[in-house]
Amino acid sequence: MTQAFLKKRSTIISADPYAAALEAPSDEASEGEAQVASELRPFVVDASGHGERLDRVLAQQVPEFSRSYLQQLIADGAVQLEGRPATRSAHRVRVGQRGEVELRPTPQSQAFLPEPMALDVVHEDAHLLVINKPAGLVVHPAPGHWRGTLLNGLLARDPRAATLPRAGIVHRLDKDTTGLMVVARDRPTMDALVRLIAAREISRQYLALAHRTWQGPARREVEAPIGRDSGNRLRMAVVDLAREGGKPAATGLELLANTDQGCWVRASLRTGRTHQIRVHMAHLGHPLVGDAVYGGAPAAGLERQALHAYRLAFTHPVTGQPLAFEIPLPEDLAAALSAWGLSYNGGSPA
Repeated sequence: MTQAFLKKRSTIISADPYAAALEAPSDEASEGEAQVASELRPFVVDASGHGERLDRVLAQQVPEFSRSYLQQLIADGAVQLEGRPATRSAHRVRVGQRGEVELRPTPQSQAFLPEPMALDVVHEDAHLLVINKPAGLVVHPAPGHWRGTLLNGLLARDPRAATLPRAGIVHRLDKDTTGLMVVARDRPTMDALVRLIAAREISRQYLALAHRTWQGPARREVEAPIGRDSGNRLRMAVVDLAREGGKPAATGLELLANTDQGCWVRASLRTGRTHQIRVHMAHLGHPLVGDAVYGGAPAAGLERQALHAYRLAFTHPVTGQPLAFEIPLPEDLAAALSAWGLSYNGGSPA
């Protein structure tokens, strides 16, 4: 791997101005995929590094890479001091010691690569795409899912995507959520879409199948801040902003049908927080079918979370044309409705 390539990938991953606007396959190369060579970089500990931690000295010696990347190399045995492996980042070095670091390609450094895949494109013009995301497709590379993401597919589909942050992705759907997403194809359109989302001028509506019979009014506005769950940092939760970090979150909910087993609900995002609908529904005592993270369980033959982004509407940021898209239910969710004695006809059960 060349130094320039490594530096470019590291920069893309660490500096992303669209991270606040947003809400992942094997790390190993597949058969026939080219393997990228590593680079050996010698170094000598100077007087300023005497007694310092190894990772701190390496960060000074190899400043174009992040300290976390260098710590990973140390842990992987890619650093030697005086001809011996040095595998502890906290190891204290001495002036005059000679070493060598092997700058290996990490999964992160190879994450932003094109991977051809079939994408269900609902709408395409010179400025944007609207796609129908299937269950199981991760939107953006992340720990545990560095390859095979929607971003990789977009890079393979359109060379212009490589010039855009996150390949033009301006909002996410969770891995097992299905349905509509808009993706920019040029920078002005991406900037405009981000502004539309921030101004709540992109309408996003979802359909959800949840546990327990719905109680109370058929229409409900939920305004409950969302932040990291203090007991489990991998989850989100409704929080008290006076005591915990988080952001305001609002969801409009409408009951479409009730059954003895649960409820069929339409949800409209007023804000776009991570796992927002899943968290708000669980907070109300109606975790989504199949959503084990937030208290749901498999039911009606459905193993994944029962959430589908069925409608997307906005004004085209370049042409000014009103756009509105609806997408049918995926087969597994339609079968789950049928198993509970419900049928679906465009926005409400028949």
